[in-house]
Amino acid sequence: NGHKLEQRRFHLNMRKNFFTVRMSEHWNRLPREAGESPLETFKTHLDAALCNL
Repeated sequence: NGHKLEQRRFHLNMRKNFFTVRMSEHWNRLPREAGESPLETFKTHLDAALCNL
């Protein structure tokens, strides 16, 4: 899937708290249909995925 975000390891704890680092794991867990869909459909998929956390 071309929409997956790369997850890196960091030596500084401060970097681990950045929004982009924290959200990459959640983004990668989304179903493929959610990442490739139009905005309104994405919101529906996102709501469903967040309910399952």
